Amino acid sequence: MIKNSHLWLGASVSMLGILIIAALILPRSFELSAFSDVIQCLLLISGTAAFIPLALRSHGRIRLFWSLIALSCGFWLIYQLFWTYTEVLLRRDVPDLCTWDVVLFLHIVPLMAALALRPHVPRDEYAARVGRLDFALLIVWWLYIYVLIVMPWQYVVPDIPAYNRDLNGVYSVEKMVLLAGLIACWIMSKGEWKKLYAGLFAAMLCYSASSAVANWAIARKGYYSGSLYDIPLVTAMAGLTWIALSTKVESATADARPASTVYGVWVARCSMIAVFSLPLFAAWSLSNPLVPPRIRAFRVVLTFTAAFVMGLMVFRRQRMLDRELIRLLQRSQDSFDSLDRLQAQILQSEKLASVTQLVGGAAHELNNPITAMLGYSDLLWNTTLTTEQQRLASKIGQYVRRTKSLVASLISFARQAPTPKSPVDLNTLARTAVKLTEPQRENSGVEIRTQFASGLPKIMGDSNQLLQVCLQLLANSLHMLTEHGGRVLNISSEPDGVYCVLQILTEPLSAAEGEHGTAHRGSSLGLSACHGILQEHHGRISSEQRADGSVLMRVELPAMLPTPSAARDAAAPGLWQSQPFA
Repeated sequence: MIKNSHLWLGASVSMLGILIIAALILPRSFELSAFSDVIQCLLLISGTAAFIPLALRSHGRIRLFWSLIALSCGFWLIYQLFWTYTEVLLRRDVPDLCTWDVVLFLHIVPLMAALALRPHVPRDEYAARVGRLDFALLIVWWLYIYVLIVMPWQYVVPDIPAYNRDLNGVYSVEKMVLLAGLIACWIMSKGEWKKLYAGLFAAMLCYSASSAVANWAIARKGYYSGSLYDIPLVTAMAGLTWIALSTKVESATADARPASTVYGVWVARCSMIAVFSLPLFAAWSLSNPLVPPRIRAFRVVLTFTAAFVMGLMVFRRQRMLDRELIRLLQRSQDSFDSLDRLQAQILQSEKLASVTQLVGGAAHELNNPITAMLGYSDLLWNTTLTTEQQRLASKIGQYVRRTKSLVASLISFARQAPTPKSPVDLNTLARTAVKLTEPQRENSGVEIRTQFASGLPKIMGDSNQLLQVCLQLLANSLHMLTEHGGRVLNISSEPDGVYCVLQILTEPLSAAEGEHGTAHRGSSLGLSACHGILQEHHGRISSEQRADGSVLMRVELPAMLPTPSAARDAAAPGLWQSQPFA
């Protein structure tokens, strides 16, 4: 505790000590009674004020917990102020049939509500709402019991002995219920919360003992304000300040026991028992012949009124339960639907994995004979052949290379595994692809013209996969030009904002090619693999059929942020600049 808290607590203990000394050495007098009443008011003011900062610093149910305790202390203070006003200022005894007794009865109700919140146990918001409604129903029932049993002897047919008897009986039951609740919370809590509940139990036990002792002394005409019979009561009042200033709990902690549905079930059961008890109390009111008829009529009307109010609360609770049930059913249905979709996805993934494994194995098996066919076709093309035979041998080599590219795409599709990425120069990849497709270019007689931008930013990616994209696009373009009589292929690169762009432009094709479009020419599986690779690299590919019949393939890949080293590299002269291949 901080220094001010020590001073505050010391002042409360000092007032308690002074009052004890006064009760021991001073005789019965008006001054002693007045001093005792004022000290009790000061102690209750101290206790109420000590709980207010705890409520302001907390949130949610914890704030409500401290607020209810402060409200309980406030009710107690109001009753003590009335008592002090009557005895000190008016110099009269408190009347036997006192209207303010209901305030003394009510001051325990907020404390019982605070315990019902069980702030030491984490709970979801819905459970908290239903629990508060159940407890509100119990509080209404408890107030009904007080009005049913005590107030008729005060207002309907005044009877001081019956009033005192029933008031003490109901008040004693209320305090026993409070002590039982404190014991239950003490057992179910741990750590600092356990210390808090123990302190509250000790204070309320002193308070209950003081009431019992004071009633015993009043019956023997020996009680007066400031007597030794008030020592347990004043100790309980001073204990409130000590509890508030020494507590270290402002939130539910991990050392609390998990929330159990048993508590909520029993609260709901108790609320239902309270509702069903109303007809029993009505029957009891009518069946007691010793009670005056006016009191019996008052109790019956009160019971019907309480039944109506509590019925509305039960209806409200049932509506909350119905909405929650519908919400849970909807969530269950959504969960089942999600489970069905997940099972379908898992089945599809298993099928795709099997197909992928089969495709990968078949592609590897095809790769060897295709490599042999490619070698034999090159040997055949280099032998002495007629012009027609050389053209046919070139066609064989061209289609074998296209098949080899298709197999490479199948193998890449079968892998489907993420690969580490590193800075890659897009110009270097394009030059390498041009070099690797040179045999196919020579066989087809296509001229490749390049124009790579100097200082092009690098991209982050897998060089092997991106090289495969370049090879696939070049192979498709060369095949398209060969089939439709094209002779020029333009390859260029340029920066475009945050992207590095690679463009492959064919010369105008024949009208027949223009009718069919170009997006689906070449190997569809190869282009699908290219799309997959570019998507993994956060890039994109587009194809455009121009009005003059030419075809533009455009690949866009995110550029890396420029660095000082990249700027120095950009200043170096390019190794390949606008250099046509003959």
